[in-house]
Amino acid sequence: MQRFGEKLRILRQRQGMSLRQLSSELGYSSHNHIANIEKGKRNPSVELVLKIAKLFQVSTDQLLWDHLELD
Repeated sequence: MQRFGEKLRILRQRQGMSLRQLSSELGYSSHNHIANIEKGKRNPSVELVLKIAKLFQVSTDQLLWDHLELD
């Protein structure tokens, strides 16, 4: 089973994006917030989940449900 943070890291790495690049794409000036989400130390807001799903063209279900793995 994949957790949200792990899925986010996988999606980011598949696109060849750094934490800083992804953070900037999502409107954050620092990469710390996204890094903490990837590490499971923070939970994303609903708004952020929607932005991530749109950016990586995946469903919110794939991101949020642990039993749904990424393709």
